[in-house]
Amino acid sequence: MVRILFYRGKCIGCNACVEVAPERWRVSKRDGRCTLIEGKEKKGIYKALVGLEEYEQNLQAAQNCPVKIIQVEIVKKRH
Repeated sequence: MVRILFYRGKCIGCNACVEVAPERWRVSKRDGRCTLIEGKEKKGIYKALVGLEEYEQNLQAAQNCPVKIIQVEIVKKRH
């Protein structure tokens, strides 16, 4: 599993994440900030657990983010 953490309140809406991982990211028409698709919000931090096949694209999204508000890490599946 891959965990994606996203600090949306600090997003500047540059679209870098959407360009490399459009299946997981989109720009909100409401406020112009990026949105983590299927992300669950808790205390301003959005989190999504996705399959390993999404790791490389989302890691690239995190690296391309100019404000460095995306974290991507491989986590072990809980039993």
